[in-house]
Amino acid sequence: MLQFWRQLRWQIIGAQMLVVIVGVVTLNLTANALLEQTVPPEQFTTVHTAVIQALTIAAIAATIAGLTTSILLVQVILRSLRSIAHSSQRIAAGRYDERVNVPASDELRAVAESFNQMAEALEQIEQRRVTMIGNVAHELRTPLAGIEGYLEGLIDGVLPAEADTFLEMKHEVRRLHRLVDDLQTLSRVEAGQISLHFTTFDINEVIRHVVSQLQPQVLDGCLKIICERTDQPILTRADPDRVAQILLNLLGNAVRYTPEGGCITVRSDLVNEWVKVTVEDTGIGIAPEHLPYIFERFYRADPSRSRASGGSGIGLTIARHLAWAMGGDITAYSAGLGKGSRFTLTLPHSATHP
Repeated sequence: MLQFWRQLRWQIIGAQMLVVIVGVVTLNLTANALLEQTVPPEQFTTVHTAVIQALTIAAIAATIAGLTTSILLVQVILRSLRSIAHSSQRIAAGRYDERVNVPASDELRAVAESFNQMAEALEQIEQRRVTMIGNVAHELRTPLAGIEGYLEGLIDGVLPAEADTFLEMKHEVRRLHRLVDDLQTLSRVEAGQISLHFTTFDINEVIRHVVSQLQPQVLDGCLKIICERTDQPILTRADPDRVAQILLNLLGNAVRYTPEGGCITVRSDLVNEWVKVTVEDTGIGIAPEHLPYIFERFYRADPSRSRASGGSGIGLTIARHLAWAMGGDITAYSAGLGKGSRFTLTLPHSATHP
């Protein structure tokens, strides 16, 4: 019996019938009280009988109307709920393109729209997952194909077994190893499992260290790096090693995509109690249609150029997640192709974010 009343249809019908019963009983008690006060005793029986008959007819009409409206209401609600349940099962089976019809009722419309939004989000996640698998496969295939080519050349005697050949193979192995490390780091940082060691330090010291680390590539590319910073230390509370990793990625990209003779500017500021490090270059720039997606995994505005330069396509994704984990953020701006790019790292100031 308890399981019977758990069904929505019987709950609605039972509630409607309860309203009818309570209404009839209330009217009957009220009518009896009024009749006793206003009707003479010799007429009480006749009037009372007439009132009871009228109440009975009204009760029957109310019951029929209540049952009809309840059944219609239940059908509307259950039709929508069954549709949502059916679509949920199809989504669970992998049909992420499934959607439900939006009913006219405000409440059911809100439920259906929320369900469709959830389904759309799941579909986008699935599309990104499929895309990521394809990108990972492609990125792994490239160095593996290079290693396989060198091995076949050595076996066939086309390539000499010399140091240069083995150095090229080692380069491909390092590229493969770097990609695997980046994928592992990305997985950990997206899951919030990255290890962070917070301390207070001068952001300018980290900038100086990263710039000196990239100095050989800057000289090879005939580039110029300008560091604009104040004489006073700019203190932030974060993980200095992870901050250096972020800046190494931003500056490395600037060096990689700035043509010979170009200029890279690194600027540190304290703005509205936030530490900001800006890396601006005179490089190839980013087209407006690509700008919103450059922090997505494996996204490349120019795939051929990026792969030729050795980038894995997930460096910016890792950098942004690291910034988020330290309470900061990374933003990007470009006026368009050929007009350079500007990336800004924002971190908490130690004085306001202890």
